[in-house]
Amino acid sequence: MFKGVLFDLDGILTDTAEYHYQAWKKLGQEIGIPIDRKFNEQLKGVSRNDSLKLLLEKADRVGEYNSEKLQELATCKNNYYLEMIKNIGPEDVYPGILTLLNDLKEHGVKVSLASASKNGPLLLGLLKLNSFFDGIADPKKVAFGKPKPDIFLLAAKNINVRAEECIGIEDAIAGVQAIQSSGAMPIGVGKTSELGDNLNIVPTTENLTYDYLVLKWED
Repeated sequence: MFKGVLFDLDGILTDTAEYHYQAWKKLGQEIGIPIDRKFNEQLKGVSRNDSLKLLLEKADRVGEYNSEKLQELATCKNNYYLEMIKNIGPEDVYPGILTLLNDLKEHGVKVSLASASKNGPLLLGLLKLNSFFDGIADPKKVAFGKPKPDIFLLAAKNINVRAEECIGIEDAIAGVQAIQSSGAMPIGVGKTSELGDNLNIVPTTENLTYDYLVLKWED
């Protein structure tokens, strides 16, 4: 039986993906690198600094900025994002998530956050989900972001459980790859065409029930 569940945040607990897109789009416009939703798919599940690198690579402009300016751009994007999410609340928790978290707690399963977002604690607070999480992996404390496994390994370590004893839940291909590399069992939310056909996938978070997790773990 699995002992822990490692949750991504954006696109799993709530929908912050649109806010990220709008924030990156605004920054891109300001520095003369327009982006669309197709390009934005590359940024899902990717850390802020790595996303900025992808944005600059799109226009072959990585070498234009020193480390101080890069940090300034990343901070600027984050400020746009923070302004956009300030009205998020418990009513924005995705369908099925609260029931799942309650059931996991009732059955003694540890829960940890494995998000690339440095705003994870803030968002958990806005969503009123803090009490369900036994651990939060700090993305600033890992050497590599997704698709490397570091954030999921840290999330498991923070709840004193081996990654191999955990289920990881993701909606982005980079996150799925990170879960697989960590040794945890991935469950994707979305489409096979986007996440691959080598894992269990549910169409929406409403399908993420405790019974479903148990069934797939025992398969």
